[in-house]
Amino acid sequence: MKRALLIFCTLLAATTLSAQSLIVGSYNIRVANDNDTRKGDGWESRHTILCEQIRWHDFDIFGAQEVTRPQLEDMLAQLPEYDFIGGGRDDGKMEGELSPIIYKRDKFKILASGMFWISENPDRVGVKGWDAALPRICTYAHLKDRVTGAKFWFFSLHMDHIGVEARREGAKLIQRKVAEMCRNEKAVVVGDFNVDQHNEAYKTMLTNGMLADAYDVARHRFASNGTFQGFNSATYTESRIDHIFVTLDVDVLNYAILTDAYWRKEGNNGDKHYLRRVPSDHYPVAAKIEFKR
Repeated sequence: MKRALLIFCTLLAATTLSAQSLIVGSYNIRVANDNDTRKGDGWESRHTILCEQIRWHDFDIFGAQEVTRPQLEDMLAQLPEYDFIGGGRDDGKMEGELSPIIYKRDKFKILASGMFWISENPDRVGVKGWDAALPRICTYAHLKDRVTGAKFWFFSLHMDHIGVEARREGAKLIQRKVAEMCRNEKAVVVGDFNVDQHNEAYKTMLTNGMLADAYDVARHRFASNGTFQGFNSATYTESRIDHIFVTLDVDVLNYAILTDAYWRKEGNNGDKHYLRRVPSDHYPVAAKIEFKR
């Protein structure tokens, strides 16, 4: 009887561990610039709110875009439980925008990591691909969950905002990299793709049957708006240009576009009023996932 009970408890524990969920996401935080500051949406006004939002939604791991070194330092100072992987697109170190992977350091062991450029020569540092206006990068990591032992790959990228060919060929490159690097292991690919769900480059991400859009396969979805609003919380769009793709052995329990906003006091002296603002010009995207056995 005792032996049977022990076996039952062991199986129950194994099932619980294998079914543990992760909250993953993508967040274009908007690069710090003086023009936004003049309009009241500067990084110095919103980074605390943005970090509080990240902590509230309790991301286990997410990809970020348009991140400069000072912005990354601000975020890590307010999110001490997180660490990052990634380098700048200009030199592969810290110059230029990063597309870092930000993760809970106590939750994951990093088995391998790196970055490549979204171009004809992915290993060449700082290059622009095809008709892109700027160098674009993809950061990757091979991780092991410290609790469950599950291994998976995570990719964070930012596609070009101008180059049509760069986005189309970039999508093909990402597909190839996922196939070559991950082999039969699970993968999550997130980022600002600068195209929505109707675009050819988006559809290219789905062509080889390896990846699915988390939006499409989620059991439950809370996404009443698109992802880009240009700092205007009243803007409606159906276009989703920030995406989470998963391999078919990943079960997406929930998917959401997080339209959180905040109120800030404006004006001087007696002419004070409150305006509704958003932490970034993109809404972050989140998914609660489990790895299928």
